[in-house]
Amino acid sequence: MVRFLLIIVFILIGCDSKRISLESLLNDISGRETLTYFPGNEYKLIQASSYNRASVSPDSTGWFANADMSHFIRVEQNNGRREFVMLDTEGPGAIVRWWMTFYKAQDGILRIYIDNTSDPVIEGSPDSLLSGALLTGYPFSASVQKGAPVGEEGRDYDHNFYLPIPFSKHCKVTYECDSLRILYDYEGIHVEKGYYWPDVFYNICYRSYSKGTNVESFSMQALTEAKPLVEKAGILLMDIAVYSSEEKYFEKLLLPGDSIVIQLTGNNKAVNRLAVRIDSDNKQQALRSVIIEATFDGHRTIWAPVGEFFGSGYSLNTHRTWMNLRNKEGMMKSFWVMPYRKQCTISFINYGTDTVHLKGDAGIMDYNWNERSMYFGASWHEYYHIRSRAANGSPFDLSFADIKGKGVYAGDQVTLFNNTYFWWGEGDEKIFVDGEKFPSSFGTGSEDYYGYSFARQESFSHPFLSQPEGTGNMNWGPTINMRHRSLDAIPFTISISPMIELWHWKDIEMNYALTAYYYIFPGYSNSIVSDIESVRLPVSLTKEDFNGTIIE
Repeated sequence: MVRFLLIIVFILIGCDSKRISLESLLNDISGRETLTYFPGNEYKLIQASSYNRASVSPDSTGWFANADMSHFIRVEQNNGRREFVMLDTEGPGAIVRWWMTFYKAQDGILRIYIDNTSDPVIEGSPDSLLSGALLTGYPFSASVQKGAPVGEEGRDYDHNFYLPIPFSKHCKVTYECDSLRILYDYEGIHVEKGYYWPDVFYNICYRSYSKGTNVESFSMQALTEAKPLVEKAGILLMDIAVYSSEEKYFEKLLLPGDSIVIQLTGNNKAVNRLAVRIDSDNKQQALRSVIIEATFDGHRTIWAPVGEFFGSGYSLNTHRTWMNLRNKEGMMKSFWVMPYRKQCTISFINYGTDTVHLKGDAGIMDYNWNERSMYFGASWHEYYHIRSRAANGSPFDLSFADIKGKGVYAGDQVTLFNNTYFWWGEGDEKIFVDGEKFPSSFGTGSEDYYGYSFARQESFSHPFLSQPEGTGNMNWGPTINMRHRSLDAIPFTISISPMIELWHWKDIEMNYALTAYYYIFPGYSNSIVSDIESVRLPVSLTKEDFNGTIIE
């Protein structure tokens, strides 16, 4: 009997489960340290989206089908209203991230039904609900800059919504829009089953918790009671003032092939701030050719160019997210919490041909290490002068990473050079988790994944999204997009394979670099390995720099 009770106690402690509520999710979304622990409440991260339903399997002819808009689960008649169902899932769960945009179909009503209620718990227009102040303000509801390219004047701006919406039994999201109607011809192509027009694009990420998980459903009363916590979480997401109990300063002139090694020791510690400034005759090349390598307790988990690791790519523009920034003085900072039990080694290696002056500091904090603690990892690789179409003329999938092991996927970044004025970003993200045959996240476009649309060139920053550089959108030049995850982080127990389609309007050569961020348990493998020759290649800033096939 005693043995039985001890087993039960051990199971309860090991699960470390807790009641899920708006309050608990708000505490988690603004806690960087939370990401370092594998979730105690088991969940699967799923994305409902308007992806083209012709995409059925990797070996199907429609796998790279475009036109990822106005595809819904079904159409319902509800009290005389025609409602298009975008999400319909049995609980327990929680909506944790929502992106949406339109072309001439923004004047509708969104409704969220929770736990099979006949009346919506939340109801409002997209601009008031997703990027307005109906429920909350910035940064939980936000939009990319207003304004649209020529020819897209009827399109509303992009909505990004991060306020968690938990539910205990069921959740359904619908959109009522009287202007939506069936067309049987799209861009001169006959559509057998018809196509709803005008365009509605959406990506809704939600957690699907294990059966029996204790979830307190969202209500307007719960939101009112949680208002102080919402405000606090919003402040924390915007705050870059990180407290560290210890600091380690470093500085060195790095000749070609030279390195600097920072050794950190101590029981149960974590790097919670890393700041670096690089000066060189060619700063943009130095951001690519100087790499950061980090080992935690003997496990090497980080290898990436410093520019990619800190979110700048090889741009000198400023940006600021919850996890990294570059300021106008050129200082780059990372706020990923990187725990270790005994020791950590961070190295900066100059693989370039120019001398580089590097200076910075590392902030260290005490850390509560337990059986759910993971190491931080980052990997990078570039497809250099890659042809944008396969030999048969088809788009194809690029891999951020291919990880075997257990951990949490925490974000990614692309740094590319577009070699023409045509659009590069029609490609959808596809994230396969634990060997699934169809990805649990299937998107609607590369820029949609990064929180904007229609090849917007303007730079923007948000705690979870950033475009430091958008010159290469519908133009020759570089583009840098990043996305960091908090509540929408993706746990995996066996494997994860995040991909993104290279779906360009033209068949050209271009550069396409991908960085993945994750937390991982020891004993993992990643198909992406360090590539010294790639970081030595010259970066491209203008079309004259790019010595490849050019489309005029």
